[in-house]
Amino acid sequence: MKVGILGTGPVGRALGHGFATLGYETMIGAREAGNAKAAEWAAAHAGSGRAGTFADAAAFGDVIVVATLGTVLPEVAAAAGPQNFAGKVVIDTTNPLDMSRGFPPGLAIVGHDSGGETLQRALPEARVVKAFNTVNNGLMFRPRFEGGPPAMMIAGNDADAKVTVSRILAEFGWPALDLGTLVSARWLEAMCIAWVMVGITTGKWDHAFKVVNAASDTPSGE
Repeated sequence: MKVGILGTGPVGRALGHGFATLGYETMIGAREAGNAKAAEWAAAHAGSGRAGTFADAAAFGDVIVVATLGTVLPEVAAAAGPQNFAGKVVIDTTNPLDMSRGFPPGLAIVGHDSGGETLQRALPEARVVKAFNTVNNGLMFRPRFEGGPPAMMIAGNDADAKVTVSRILAEFGWPALDLGTLVSARWLEAMCIAWVMVGITTGKWDHAFKVVNAASDTPSGE
């Protein structure tokens, strides 16, 4: 399987490193050819890593990862060419962060919509799955947590696409927790803001959310 990654920032490079380490042919794409970050990443992963444009990476990948700013997804889709995504699994790692009032950020898309749904509308023939958006990029590949990794929460409209993403997550060291359709991207993106607030209050950025069940002998509420 070939992987195309759109975005040369820390998330794109971290996930690209994971895929390349696992033996996937991987191309990182930038807005323009000759991007220095993409070229540097490809040189560091010679043999399995390549560099190109958004359109190059989208055409190259059997699975495509979107790791750009979450506020420019329609523009990214247009630059990459929607036809290059047709029928493919697209992993949306983004959050539509609004930094207009400084830090901490808010969300630029709120209410009855999300970045994940925006991306799906821009790529109607793709199979978008939201994942990797609630954890630090340094922990995305082979994370180490006390007690083991928590489940990575995902959302998407296509069941088979979520099976593919769950398998990829397992290879990266994460169990998956399916939250249903892409409507749940609204809550996953809001969780990113909660993740930021935990970092601000604790001064640490190596955390992740975990779903736990009550002990079997705990009385249920009425």
